[in-house]
Amino acid sequence: MRTLLIFTTLMAAPIPACCAILVDGRLDPEEWREARSITDFRLTQPLSRLPAPQPTQAWVLATPQGLAVSFRNLQDASVPRTRQRTQRDNSEAAVDRVNLYVDFDGDGRGGYNFTLTLADGIVDTTVSNENQFNDDWDGDWHHAVSEDETGWSAEMLIPWHIAPMRDGRDGKRLLGIALDRVIGATGERASWPAVSLTETRFLSVLNKIEVPEYGQSLLTITPYVNGVRDFVGRDSDFDAGADLFWKPNGRFQLSATLNPDFGQVESDRLVVNFGAVETFFDDKRPFFTENQGFFEVPFGSLNPNNRLIYTRRVGGLSDDAIGSGDVAAAVKLNGSAGGVNYGVFAASEADSVGRDFYAVRASRDFLRHGVGAMVTQVKRPFLDREATVYEFDHRWTPNERWAVRSTVVGSSVDERGRRLRDSGAQVRVDYDRGNGWRHQLYALHLGGDLQLNDFGYLERNNYNYLRYDLGRRVTALPPDSPFTAHDWHYSVSHRVNDDGVHIADALAVNRRSERRDGGNQFIEVGTLSPGHDDLITRGNGVVDMPRRVFAVFERFRPRQGDSPWAFNLEMQYDADGLSGWNRGLRSVYLEPSYHINDRLSLFSGMRVEHHPDWTLWRREVGLLGTYRSNQLMLNAGAAWLINDRQELRVRLEAIGLEAQARKAWRVTPDGEPVAVNNPLADFALRNLGFQIRYRYELAPLSYLYVAYVRGGSLLEDGNGFDTRRQFRDAFELRDSEQLLVKLSYRFEI
Repeated sequence: MRTLLIFTTLMAAPIPACCAILVDGRLDPEEWREARSITDFRLTQPLSRLPAPQPTQAWVLATPQGLAVSFRNLQDASVPRTRQRTQRDNSEAAVDRVNLYVDFDGDGRGGYNFTLTLADGIVDTTVSNENQFNDDWDGDWHHAVSEDETGWSAEMLIPWHIAPMRDGRDGKRLLGIALDRVIGATGERASWPAVSLTETRFLSVLNKIEVPEYGQSLLTITPYVNGVRDFVGRDSDFDAGADLFWKPNGRFQLSATLNPDFGQVESDRLVVNFGAVETFFDDKRPFFTENQGFFEVPFGSLNPNNRLIYTRRVGGLSDDAIGSGDVAAAVKLNGSAGGVNYGVFAASEADSVGRDFYAVRASRDFLRHGVGAMVTQVKRPFLDREATVYEFDHRWTPNERWAVRSTVVGSSVDERGRRLRDSGAQVRVDYDRGNGWRHQLYALHLGGDLQLNDFGYLERNNYNYLRYDLGRRVTALPPDSPFTAHDWHYSVSHRVNDDGVHIADALAVNRRSERRDGGNQFIEVGTLSPGHDDLITRGNGVVDMPRRVFAVFERFRPRQGDSPWAFNLEMQYDADGLSGWNRGLRSVYLEPSYHINDRLSLFSGMRVEHHPDWTLWRREVGLLGTYRSNQLMLNAGAAWLINDRQELRVRLEAIGLEAQARKAWRVTPDGEPVAVNNPLADFALRNLGFQIRYRYELAPLSYLYVAYVRGGSLLEDGNGFDTRRQFRDAFELRDSEQLLVKLSYRFEI
C-alpha cells in the first residue's frame, strides 16, 4: 500500500493533446488514438485493492475544448446491468456508473466529481477537505453513453472554463485525476488509483498528470422570471432577476447576481426541532452554489455542517423577524496570482433591515504544507451590530501516512457600543498505519464568547472536545458471507465547557458494511457518562444528566435483478432524558420503493417514534418538562423522467405528533433537577408539505418549472390529543397554497 500511494501520488506522466472529441458515447478508435490508456482498475469497494473482476479501460485526453475522458466497461452476462433513470444529482441510487474526479490545480485543496450513469444520468459535485462532497453545484459539461452485448461505453468532456485554475508552468498544467466504475447490482467500485473515497486522504493522493495549459473564456447571463399565484392570500406576484458568470481566462472568474432566485421550486424537508441547536439546510440558489467550495472552511466539530460561511444566512430571516431578507445583489470573485488562490464574496440586502455580508479568502500551497486565511464581516444596522471573524488554517502532510490539519478562529463583535472578542481552535491528526488500521485524534476549543453565526453555522460555543478514534477495515471475508467489507470504528471522547462543567465522556463502536447485494448496513452503539447539559435551558442553568445510551441500525437494499423493489430501513434508540438509559426514544423508519420501469418510480416511507421521557425547556414557566410523546411521519413521492428533457416529481411529507406532560422540574443552582407540582399543558403538532413539480430543460442549465405547492403547520396546547388524528388532520392544513411558474435561460455570449 505504501509503495502504491507513493507511486500514484508522485507520478506525473503527460497526457497527450489532440483534436476535438465528438461526445456521442461511441468510442471511435481514431478520436482516442493519442489518448492515454488506463487499465489498472482495482477494487476500492470493498477496499481490497485487488484487480477488478469486471474489466474496465479508460482513456484520458487533453483537448482545446476541455478534458476528455472515456470508459469501456465490460460486464459479464451473469452480472445484471442497472439502467434506472435518475434525477440530476441523485447520488444515492444504486446504478451502474462511472466517475471522474479532477483537481484542476493539483494541490489537493479542492476538486470536482463528474458522475455518468448507464442511463446517461449525471451527478456533479464539488469536493473539499479531502473527501467532503457537495452536490448543490451544477456545471455545464458534455456526456453520452452507449450499450452493446458485452458492456457499455461512456464519454465525458469537461470544458476548461468550468472552474478557476492557477497558471501553469512552461505551457503545462498539473492536474490531479482519479477514475472509478461502480456496478450497481453488487456495489463493487473499481478505481484508478486504488484509493477509496472513505479514506482520510483522497484529493491529495489523486494521480498527478501533466497536460497542455489550455484556457477558455466564457461569459453567460441567465435571466429568470417567475410568477406566483397565492390561492390563500388571493394574490399574485411577479419577479425577475439575473445571474452573470464571466471567466476571461483560467486565472480569474466572476459571478454576480441581481435579485437572486431563492429556489422557490426546491422545498426544504419538514423537521421537528424543539431543541437548542439550529437546523441546518442546504442552499439551492445557483449563485450561492457556484464555485463556493473555496470558501467552505469547516470549523466547530467533525460535523461537516459546521462552517464559517453558511450561505443560507444571506436572505435568511430578517433582523426584525418579519419575513426573509431581500437580497438586492451579490458578487463573487475567484482567481489566482503568483501562486496564491484568492476569493472575494459580497452580498447586500435591501430595505432598512437589510444586512451586508463580506468575505475575503486566500490560500497558498507548498510541497508538504498548505496555508489559508479568511476574514468575514456582517453589518447589521437594524441591530447596530457588526461581526467580524478572522481565520487561519494550516495543512501538513509529512508523508503518505500522516496528515495534520489545524484551524484558528477569532471573532470580534460590536453591538450597541459593546465589544465581545473570543477565539477557537481545532486540530485533527490522522495516521494510516497500514493493513486497514487507522488512528485519528481530534481536539477542539470554542470560547464562550466566540460568535460565528452572523455568517457561519456553529452548533454551539463554550465547548472543549477531545476525541480518539481507532479504525479497522476488514475485506478478507469468506465468499459465502453476505458482506464484502466491514469498516469498524472504536472511539472515546471527553467534553467540558469553558467554565469547567463536565458535559460527558462517551464511548462508541460502529461498523459500516458493504453487502454483496449492492446495499450497505450501518450499526452503532454507544454510551455517555453521567454529566451535564448546558444548552437545554437556553442559558438558565446547567442540568445534571444521568448515564445515557444510544444505538442505531440502518440497512439499504437496492433492486435485485428483475425485482422492482428496493427498501431502506432505519432503527434508533436514544436515551437522552432525565430518567436514564431504559427510557429512551424508539424510532423506526421503513421506506420501500417500487420501480414501475426504468423511468418511473414510487416510494413511501413511514417513521414511527415513541419517546417516554422527552425533556424540553418550557420558557413560559421557566421549568423543564418531561413528556410522553408519539409521532408519525410520512415521506412519500414519485419521480417520472418522461424523457431526457422532462421530469415530473411529486413529494408529500406529513407529520403528526402529540406530547403528554408527565412531570415538571425546577433546576437548582447546583444543577439538580427537582420535581415540582407546577402543571404543564400537553401539546400537539401537525405539519404538511406537498409539491408537484414539472421541469423542462430548454438548454443546458436553462429550465422551465411549473410547481404546485401546499403546506402548513399547527402547534396546539391543550388535552386529549391523539397521534393518529394529528397525522390525519395534517392533510387538511392549508396555510399556503401556491402555483409557481419559473423560466430561466442561460445565454452564452
